[in-house]
Amino acid sequence: MKMRRWLTLSALSVFSISVVSESAEAATAAVTADFDKDTVGAEPAAFAPVVGVWRVGKDGENKVLVVDGSKWREGQASANLADKARALYGQRYAEFLDSVKAYAYFPLAVLRDLETFENGEISLRFKPMAGRIDQGAGIVFNLKPSGDYLVVRANALENNLVLFKYVRGKRSSVKWIRNAPTETLKWHDLKVVTSGKHIRAYLDGTLTLEDDWTEPISGRVGVWSKADSVVYFDEFRARPDGTK
Repeated sequence: MKMRRWLTLSALSVFSISVVSESAEAATAAVTADFDKDTVGAEPAAFAPVVGVWRVGKDGENKVLVVDGSKWREGQASANLADKARALYGQRYAEFLDSVKAYAYFPLAVLRDLETFENGEISLRFKPMAGRIDQGAGIVFNLKPSGDYLVVRANALENNLVLFKYVRGKRSSVKWIRNAPTETLKWHDLKVVTSGKHIRAYLDGTLTLEDDWTEPISGRVGVWSKADSVVYFDEFRARPDGTK
């Protein structure tokens, strides 16, 4: 199977989002995105899609975020990418923009309303729907203005859980856990817990991956996919320590 680099995942349907701030301080507030108030067919309100096309759709009567790789067009950036990068990182947006373009194979949407996440929990539900090359779903964290980030991802075609790092436009694995099945067409739970340098990842409620990063975790967070994956996401929650 040949892997080619693409820039955009095109979207099939998607996610509606309602953002709930549970603390007066934005820097330490817990943020929940469940998409119930978003418009079907539109981009999610709580996330800035920077690679790929992310839209709000439906799973039965429930609104969800859908990333659909079946309609990819090589070399196509996410809509209004420069404006989104500027809104996320201000004057450093050009640096972020250059790095993101190097990750053309990996759709990414960044949570807007949490500028820095350090210690706490990030969780979501995901449902792999289709994909011949991949059916990947992940939680992005430690996302820097440089575009470097970490991601814990599950893949229904590979049945593993992996911690990847992205540095200066290149991806490499930090830790692989095999025999971690996530069946297609079923909902699954994924959670990342960070404490200083320490990272724990839970798949369907079970502690599955554990590792230590080179420095304390600090950066933006988001959702992630890969290649031709078609995946539904829901109930995204970022809860820094000290919030409920």
